[in-house]
Amino acid sequence: MNLTAPLSTDSLQTWLDYWSHVHVTGIDLGLERVIPVAEKLGVTHPQAKVITVAGTNGKGSTTTTLASILNAQGYQVGLYQSPHIYRFNERVKLAGQEVSDELLIEAFVQVDQARRECDLSLSFFEATTLAAFVIFKQQKCDVWVLEVGLGGRLDVVNVVNPNVAVITNIGLDHTDWLGDTIEKIAFEKAGIIRPDIPVIFGGQQILPTSIQDKVIACNATLSCLNQDYFYQANDDGKTWTFSSSALTLKLPCGQLALDNISTAVAALLVSGLKVSQTALEQGIIQAHLQGRFEIREISGKTVIFDAGHNPHGVEFLLKQLRNYLEYNKQYTEVIAVFSMLADKDIDSVVNLLKNTVLMWKIAPMDVPRAAPLKQLESALQGETVQQYSNVQVAFKSALEETKNNQLILVCGSFHTLEAVWEYLENVNE
Repeated sequence: MNLTAPLSTDSLQTWLDYWSHVHVTGIDLGLERVIPVAEKLGVTHPQAKVITVAGTNGKGSTTTTLASILNAQGYQVGLYQSPHIYRFNERVKLAGQEVSDELLIEAFVQVDQARRECDLSLSFFEATTLAAFVIFKQQKCDVWVLEVGLGGRLDVVNVVNPNVAVITNIGLDHTDWLGDTIEKIAFEKAGIIRPDIPVIFGGQQILPTSIQDKVIACNATLSCLNQDYFYQANDDGKTWTFSSSALTLKLPCGQLALDNISTAVAALLVSGLKVSQTALEQGIIQAHLQGRFEIREISGKTVIFDAGHNPHGVEFLLKQLRNYLEYNKQYTEVIAVFSMLADKDIDSVVNLLKNTVLMWKIAPMDVPRAAPLKQLESALQGETVQQYSNVQVAFKSALEETKNNQLILVCGSFHTLEAVWEYLENVNE
């Protein structure tokens, strides 16, 4: 299909709708169509340091921390992440700020022209990722911090060679696309590794063989959490210690998980970029990411937003939640506003959370892949459940009914969080 392209004067939403219809499928792993377009755009070999981050969970927190520290150091940083929570512009940031609609549209015009000259179609994700790269090139960014969308080896982000490759961890997710074992998924993530570069592995598990094999084949230098670098929370609850064979640093805890903060610090230390202790501290304190154990006070109630949507991510959420409850003993019960996508491992997620959640307020999401109420209810058999017509109504009831000893946990999917944020935007909280 050769759709008529929008004009440079059309809205960002018009362009996003256009990219949703250019290619036959939303996800189409493979670089054969993307590489010629990327080369025509001149984005495959940037005059910048590139740090690429893959992994099952923690990519967003890790890339956010990397960019925040580098911004604090004074570098011109281009940060690319996905998905967004509320606005598409969240995916592309310069100096910590979302880019404007105008910059995105200008880049989309160039991407569309290049793909037409190559006589190729691009998926939504491919086109929008290339647009981010065009912006980073035009703005002469010193560092590109790139979050892989899906897998690694065949993801469009991988058209750019990184100077540092980070793999946060490996868990079972997107098995239809990436394979149904840890080793198969690790093989896809390891696709971001290049010859003779530093590689950071931030997983708590044993290093998968497929990552080790790729490191050896590329003569890369590997640093692993709990083997080559370590972190430990200090007793004051406000600081933590990073250590490696080369140095020991006492740093502030920040708002994000220490697993990911420590992995970001490890990556910077091998990147060749100059970063001061002050920039590390400032960057960690300032790093903030919507929907990753995000704590907010809303209408006098404590609400925790977490986008964990697979067993590995929810284990991570539980670790942070237990730590939070340990330091905030006034909360003795958790009320969950919960919904998930139908193709996710709902049973495993529920089994992990059920000993912590007192009551589940469930509702279907308004997206094509949403789990119907019947599927959610089946996974929650034996639990205390209240059903609602939509996530926003479920959240409103939680705000109205939650007692002083209870906190609200909104979780299960980015889309669950998005529905609540839309509700909050509408009521001007």
